Amino acid sequence: MGCLARGQTPTSVPATLVLYAAYQAHDDIMSPVRGFAGAAARALASLPPGVADQLGVRTIAASYEMLSRAQFTHERPPFGITSVRSGGRAVQVEEQVADATPFCSLLHFAKDTPSPGPRVLLVAPLSGHFSTLVRETVRTMLRDHDVYLTDWHNARDVPVAAGRFGLDEYTDHVIAFLGMLGPGAHVVAVCQPCVPVLAASAVMAARADPARPSSMTLMAGPIDARVSPTAVNELATSHPVEWFEQHVLDTVPGRYAGGGRRVYPGFLQVTAFLRMNPQRHLRSHMQLYRDLVSGDTVSAQTTKTFYDEYFAVLDMASEFYLETVERVFQEFALAAGTYTHHGEIVDPTCITRTALLTIVAERDDVCGVGQTLAAHDLCTRLKPFRKKHHLQAGVGHYGVFSGRRW
Repeated sequence: MGCLARGQTPTSVPATLVLYAAYQAHDDIMSPVRGFAGAAARALASLPPGVADQLGVRTIAASYEMLSRAQFTHERPPFGITSVRSGGRAVQVEEQVADATPFCSLLHFAKDTPSPGPRVLLVAPLSGHFSTLVRETVRTMLRDHDVYLTDWHNARDVPVAAGRFGLDEYTDHVIAFLGMLGPGAHVVAVCQPCVPVLAASAVMAARADPARPSSMTLMAGPIDARVSPTAVNELATSHPVEWFEQHVLDTVPGRYAGGGRRVYPGFLQVTAFLRMNPQRHLRSHMQLYRDLVSGDTVSAQTTKTFYDEYFAVLDMASEFYLETVERVFQEFALAAGTYTHHGEIVDPTCITRTALLTIVAERDDVCGVGQTLAAHDLCTRLKPFRKKHHLQAGVGHYGVFSGRRW
């Protein structure tokens, strides 16, 4: 889920700047093919039961459906959280936009209760997927908290006139949203945002901002990527930042609102993720095909729901991508004491009142064990009773914020 993924090698992407146009042309060509396949699958499923249930018909229908699903999508899926168990009863939830910028919407999952719980800003990762990646994090936290979420926008939909978006601007968003929540709020960062969230907390502490968070939870994020490096970290240090600029960035086609903006395309990121575990994804799709043929609709729907989310991709602004590669994964700037916010050094020792909780996964192959724990070494003026660390045994990266253990 980091800004880099294992399997992205010098031969993964040509050094030309036409990749986005080629991807778009292929997607346009395949669109009517997928449409026909989807219509054919639905037509076969609507045949009379005695016919539709025949093995040969189910096999053909399953083949058509698999073809119709062969695509990436570029719009955020719905969260679909309309109610939650809170205080021992079912409480209605309404998704509201509390604030918005060209690059992000601050979503409020407003509960229909006079006591929604402590306010918490959940900062979702900006790493090729939409914020719905943390849907289960939101759903679980809603039981006891008043949850706000950063819903990052697809950079290809942001006009060039909206300006740049790099790590400084990302940090500005966190500071502004915490300011909107007001004093007493808490902040939780999942993976990639751990660095800018810690930076935002330090900046707010240095300013004695009354809205600085009461607590800061950092979950599986690269505070110090030198510790227990993974394949993701090794890739980031295997090439100078200029290589990434030349080989993985491209320009958004003019047909979109962000036409002309330089981005790291989401379809590249997710393709790289797929290459991290190709056999697992192949097995999942083979099992989906078998479930469709056998009529196991429950198992098939579970797999389809997962991949509907997984294949929903967003582009990242080039400034944000390159600065993350350089400052987080190559210079280790926060841990090295050279991390800046609008030219000013960020000093984590200014944090004295914001309680710190770090959470990592025992089997994390994206963010190595110890990288997040490094936050404790940076916040040296925090009293021991304001610090806590948790290692979740038996889970990988996603198990930190989703799944049964979460």
